Amino acid sequence: MWERTDLIDESVEMVQHRTKKEKEVLDEEDGILFEESRDGAVLITSIEVDDAGEKRIGKKKGKYITLTDLTISPDDEQSFKQIEKMFIKYLDEIHSKIPLSTNSKILIIGLGNASITPDAIGPKAIEYLQNTSLTMDDEKVKVVMYAPGVTGQTGLETSDFVKAISDKFKPDLIIVLDALAARNSERLCKTIQLTNTGIHPGSGVGNQRKEISEEVYGVPVTAIGIPMVVDGPVLYADAMEQVIHYIASKVEEKGRPSSALAVTSMVSTKDTTIDKKVLEPIFGEWVTWSKDEKRKLFEEVFIGKNPSLFVTPKETDAWVDHYAYLLSNGLETWISNR
Repeated sequence: MWERTDLIDESVEMVQHRTKKEKEVLDEEDGILFEESRDGAVLITSIEVDDAGEKRIGKKKGKYITLTDLTISPDDEQSFKQIEKMFIKYLDEIHSKIPLSTNSKILIIGLGNASITPDAIGPKAIEYLQNTSLTMDDEKVKVVMYAPGVTGQTGLETSDFVKAISDKFKPDLIIVLDALAARNSERLCKTIQLTNTGIHPGSGVGNQRKEISEEVYGVPVTAIGIPMVVDGPVLYADAMEQVIHYIASKVEEKGRPSSALAVTSMVSTKDTTIDKKVLEPIFGEWVTWSKDEKRKLFEEVFIGKNPSLFVTPKETDAWVDHYAYLLSNGLETWISNR
């Protein structure tokens, strides 16, 4: 239940195979090419999966790029400008093998339910796009944008709507915008994922619908998403990890002679290295387990409780508005300049 995520670099398979040696670049012989770099505060993860890798980790063959800034906040205009520039840059990279020109036709789909704030990024981005230069009158329409709603609203599969428009418009590329699910609360509203593998609408929240992909439509499909929700019980594990870290830091502090001279208690951050073995006599061996191992323990304990509970930040409306504008502005710039 708690392993549910739309972000490939959060998937259990990727986390398990990211040893210290593989953190920089995973072995190509294993079917996965993993690269990680940093540009200012933004962490860029690039993952390429081939046929062997697809069988190995169960993720579709293709390219995945994630841009993550854990320091960004809803009122941080400068960081949004930086990540928008990088978004445009990696739009070029994800489409480098598609022969697009100024005459290429592009279909942009905004998935999600506009009435539910954390699911409204897609429809909101389409709303912004409809007020850009991409909708200017032209003898030949080159960009079509549409927000089809969700199956619960229309009674029809979203994929069928998209296919009908695609068959009529005959685009050279389909771009799908959607809200995603994460399995790490720190990634909420702080990551953009781009992939050329398409998307299963609703898969992150356990409501997987028909696939939107090149295999289904015969047209390249790029999926772009931002994680807006996390499984509620994941917060239990995250909170417990912080509590353990705090208690261990206090125990270590108490054992230091220098602590007697300190005016105030030591302030420990999550990045501070703490020896959690000092808590074994109190809580047992499990406190030294990895974060993923603790999550599995909580999953066993709380199995069947709140299976459909999802959590989103309280500033969700601000996050949605910022990212919808970022996606709209970035796509307008990229399409106009290609």
